[in-house]
Amino acid sequence: MGGLSISAATIALAGLYVSWFIRSLTKRNSEERRPFHISRPLLLYLAFIVMSVFVAQDASLAVFETCLFMESLLLYVYAANCVRTRQDVLFAVSVLLAGGFVEALVIITLSFTGMPSAIWSLPTHIHVESVTRGGFMRIGGTVGSANTAAAYFSILLSAAVSLLFTNLGRAHKWLAGAVLGFGGIALILTFSRGGWIALVVSMILFGLFLGRQRGLSLRAPIAVVVILALLYLPFHSLISARLLGDDKGSAESRIPLMNLAFRIFEDNPILGVGANNFSVVMGRYLTAEFRHGFLYAVHDKYLLVLTETGIGGLLTFLAFLFAALRRAWQCWNLHDSFLSPLALGFMVGIVGHMVHMNVDIFRGRPIQQLLWLIAALLVAMHRMRTEPSVSAAPSRVA
Repeated sequence: MGGLSISAATIALAGLYVSWFIRSLTKRNSEERRPFHISRPLLLYLAFIVMSVFVAQDASLAVFETCLFMESLLLYVYAANCVRTRQDVLFAVSVLLAGGFVEALVIITLSFTGMPSAIWSLPTHIHVESVTRGGFMRIGGTVGSANTAAAYFSILLSAAVSLLFTNLGRAHKWLAGAVLGFGGIALILTFSRGGWIALVVSMILFGLFLGRQRGLSLRAPIAVVVILALLYLPFHSLISARLLGDDKGSAESRIPLMNLAFRIFEDNPILGVGANNFSVVMGRYLTAEFRHGFLYAVHDKYLLVLTETGIGGLLTFLAFLFAALRRAWQCWNLHDSFLSPLALGFMVGIVGHMVHMNVDIFRGRPIQQLLWLIAALLVAMHRMRTEPSVSAAPSRVA
């Protein structure tokens, strides 16, 4: 990250906080208020990021990442405290899926047409990477790199599948089916092996947990299997080539970067080298094996956090992820016809992404804020059933 990241989401978030502040002033009755929620692991993680700024060789780069993290934290706080009803959750999920559907159409269109790096002279950039050795083109669309887009779709597809098992009406299930179909094609067109593996892991876990539930109709599982099979067949040769073909040492080249990360960590175990500073300091740790090899930040989110923010940063980051999984598990066990399947979809999506984080950095805004938002929705969903002060809607969500 080479600069301060300000987007439409930043402006929208500011507007949401202004609205929240105004609404809070009108609620003079204390009974209308509910306990304020904040994630302690995220606060501790922020503390380690801020402390790493003071040891960073390039403090400006560290500040840029700190600002992005603070914005993501503000998004988490808003969603966790302001999403109060099932309709709120449904609205948020519907918007996420609608955005995923549009993004899928963009990527599919790009696969046929190819386009310049901007659309209609707007400040919206698209990412297309031609790979001649495999005869395919990796497309990231407006999300970011192909790997980032793959992570985006692997998480959204898990949520889309879960909606097919809820008590929602046909309109929402048709939306979920459309996202599953078109988003699945878009995921394939990223040609991201990590993204594919993440989705496979998510779907296997979803099936295992769902299979334990008695009295389950087979219509939705069969529909999911049929859709995924139909998506695979037209692309099976390209998928096989990507998975089994020669990648010219792409995967193998990441091992030296992992060894490099461990060497950096050994010298900076407490506070790390500073957020967003891995590439700045790695020069003095390079060995002969990097003379002709791939040189970039380590493609492992966990190792990147470890080297940049120290052991405390990694532990708090993991604590946040496992807290989100624990909340999802609690919601799944509520046996709610809407919230429980959705929570299961979120849970397996997070697990799949945690697997994917072993092979990529995911430093940018899209995936970080999507993950933080899902974690906040899980908090809100759990509070709906456990806190009497939260407005509860009927079990049927149209």
